Amino acid sequence: QVQLVESGGGLVQPGGSLRLSCAASGSIFSLYTMGWYRQAPGKQRELVALITSGGSTNVADSVKGRFTISRDNAKNTVYLQMNSLKPEDTAVYVCNARHTNNWSRIYDYWGQGTQVTVSS
Repeated sequence: QVQLVESGGGLVQPGGSLRLSCAASGSIFSLYTMGWYRQAPGKQRELVALITSGGSTNVADSVKGRFTISRDNAKNTVYLQMNSLKPEDTAVYVCNARHTNNWSRIYDYWGQGTQVTVSS
């Protein structure tokens, strides 16, 4: 079992920055693809960014050029650096860990979420 704990959310003004962290338990963190999702009230959950075990990254078009995902395997932690924040970025940001084993079984783990509010 993997436990994920997010931190770093808060209230920020438009144009500001935040850095989210997601700390994972376990000793096989380096094998997981890590992702950040967000969900605002009345909106569908959206994949914001992901980073594979090999370090390849993808970000949603809505945040491209503003958000960066990274990981530190030694610390079992994935980060989401959010710059140039906009009010529409307001959401609960949730960390996801996904592992596909050698028999193609997918294991998904989710954090509890951290609130990001962008408002003047």
